[in-house]
Amino acid sequence: MKRNHLKLIAAALFISTTFTIYSCSKDDDETPTITPVGIAVDTNNFKGEVPSGQTVTLDPTKVYKLTGSVIIKDGGKLVIPAGTRIVAISGASCYVTVEQGGQLFANGTAGSPVLFTSSAATPGSWGGIVICGKAPINTGTTATSELGNATYGGTLATDNSGSLSYVRIEYAGAVFTGTTEFNGLSLFGVGNATVVNNIALLNGSDDGIQIYGGTVNLSNIVSLGNEDDAFEWTDGWNGTATGIYTKRRANGTGNTGIKGSNNATNPDATPRSNPTIKNVTFIGGTSGEADAIKLKLGTYAVLNNLVLSNWTTGVNIESDASVANFNGHKKITGALFNTTTTKVSLKSTTGATVPIVDTTFVEKSDATGAGNGILTPTWATGGWSSL
Repeated sequence: MKRNHLKLIAAALFISTTFTIYSCSKDDDETPTITPVGIAVDTNNFKGEVPSGQTVTLDPTKVYKLTGSVIIKDGGKLVIPAGTRIVAISGASCYVTVEQGGQLFANGTAGSPVLFTSSAATPGSWGGIVICGKAPINTGTTATSELGNATYGGTLATDNSGSLSYVRIEYAGAVFTGTTEFNGLSLFGVGNATVVNNIALLNGSDDGIQIYGGTVNLSNIVSLGNEDDAFEWTDGWNGTATGIYTKRRANGTGNTGIKGSNNATNPDATPRSNPTIKNVTFIGGTSGEADAIKLKLGTYAVLNNLVLSNWTTGVNIESDASVANFNGHKKITGALFNTTTTKVSLKSTTGATVPIVDTTFVEKSDATGAGNGILTPTWATGGWSSL
């Protein structure tokens, strides 16, 4: 009797445990329901502000029509899950701005990126993404962004404006005002706690990415088909960029792979632009901009593992301060110049040619650049980049 009673208890415990395990597994598989709030309520009229204290999370199963500006205010958060599509209605009034203290979390995956595109599917048919942080710049303690008229800059090098990962931005670059155009992604005084990686900037009418000071670090950037520069910095940027791939359009449009400067009115302004750039592949063409990389107006930099193919000039360095930083100091290493007429050119502020000291750059015949020599790097292929 006692033995049978124990068997019954054991059986009951087994059934109960099995049921508990099954129940937990079932709950874990359920997809959380996203309750739309604020500007996310009307997917056909996606615009307006994300105010302080509010977190707006988009639904990846829906398509959001961007009909005006989205402004993420100080203390506001916009969360965009993997697979979400935001389609801008053509016009310069359609853009996204993250103000100081606001945060944008757009985190896709290689197979399911976050997509910003345009209904017109033509270069310059909408604005782009503008992020303003509190990191140092050299145009003043703070300044006002030329895109979105938002304050940026400060003293917080570790400022955090959110996270962008596996994001594709297409057809941006609309004229904001006068002759000022949006870029695909504009980073104004953005701090190094902000995550920016695996970003594709495609078919814009201005730069793919432009960085205005700050300390932000970037990795795995694809910038293709843009009508101006693939990657540009100014105003005291001190960060790193690891893994950049660009290729000139077949019709020859597009400018440099990189254009870097320190300050347009004061080449010696501090903090001086001095980024570290490594693992890049820039493929040029038979027409268009002559330089793969142009560094000017007092910028410093360290360049490593470059593959520059089919350009008139590989690295063109202009202005006395920039030339003094590079000439004879091995700041350009591991460089492969393929089908490039002039490998490195140095010019003074007055435009005079400066003789190159033989330790200015170091070549490497088997440099891998962005990862695959003159070919498309493996990390840049797939749905997230359209390659």
